[in-house]
Amino acid sequence: MKVIVLSCNTGEGHNTAGKAIYSKFLQLGVECDFKDTLSIAGMNVSRAVNNSYVGITTSVPSAFGMIYSIGRTVSDLNTRHLHIKSPVYAANTLYRKKLAKFIRDGGYDVAVMPHLFPAECLTSLRTHGLLDIPFICVATDYACIPFWEETKPDYFVIPHPDLAEDFYSRNIPKEILLPFGIPVSDRFKSKTDRSQARELLGLPEDKPVLLMMSGSMGFGGLEGMTRAIYKKFDCNVRIIILCGRNESMRAHLSKVFADIPGIILQPFTDKVALFMDAADMVFTKPGGLTSTEAAVKNVLLVHTPPIPGCETINAGFFSSRGMSVCAGENAGPDDIAQTALSLWLDKSAQQKMLKSQRDNINPESADDICRFIIEKYSK
Repeated sequence: MKVIVLSCNTGEGHNTAGKAIYSKFLQLGVECDFKDTLSIAGMNVSRAVNNSYVGITTSVPSAFGMIYSIGRTVSDLNTRHLHIKSPVYAANTLYRKKLAKFIRDGGYDVAVMPHLFPAECLTSLRTHGLLDIPFICVATDYACIPFWEETKPDYFVIPHPDLAEDFYSRNIPKEILLPFGIPVSDRFKSKTDRSQARELLGLPEDKPVLLMMSGSMGFGGLEGMTRAIYKKFDCNVRIIILCGRNESMRAHLSKVFADIPGIILQPFTDKVALFMDAADMVFTKPGGLTSTEAAVKNVLLVHTPPIPGCETINAGFFSSRGMSVCAGENAGPDDIAQTALSLWLDKSAQQKMLKSQRDNINPESADDICRFIIEKYSK
């Protein structure tokens, strides 16, 4: 059996989930490749889509929320069996012949996709009888995002059993839903002792460490939030800001916080798991993948204001189950700081949060997905 994992460069969450599956297949001795789907359409297409996504979500997040809302409206019409194909579906049919050739030439037997775009394209290929190989969708948010209902996979991996009704209500058959969870890399499953992690990263032992994650692209809003948190904790902390790939933001914050040694700016790193081990508390946008990684690490989690859309739903899913705290979609820096401090001072709430993370999140999702596919499709 040969597997292709098809993702897309619109944020790192989809790629990270896909690479967790890819790596697990290789560990299990299964031939597997990983591919950015839009690069098959052409690298210019891939770059254009990625740059547009990053531009909208970082510069005009409210516009992304509006797009998501419109998408939900069209999705609702589809759910009522009006069969109105979305522009997303139409766009992803444009490269279907190239994708079909890529799959045939590669000799792939099964496709796995943690992104909507390749699922739309493979659905089109299947519908028109151009290519029909088994394919499995993997949701990376704690909601059935718009247009998943347009896809026709053989199986659909969802993040939690409680979400089955959400997916089923959008005409995705119950019998294909697999509540395995969101796959994360093995490095988030292992735990380095906090003292050792701090020693490896050159961090102090004598002060609480708060980790602020801006996302792989370095989303904004960090300056005011960092100031408020530092002040609220009486300057008795070390705040590590993971700046992602946003070098202009890191340069700006380096000037702003030049005289505050308690605030440390970290450029893009592949040691996020180790930073989580070193931290007493993690602050992050409620992306599905990053939130899952933090929960698998079993660390105190504060969700910062979401990009409107599925991140709002992610934050609600986590906070309603006590897996995180969130000051709200429109919370200001002082609100976020107070929410974090309240958690910091409430040891009982901390224990409940860590227990809820262990109870609700499956750290073995990648393994479960791969073993299911091997059992189902291995010749």
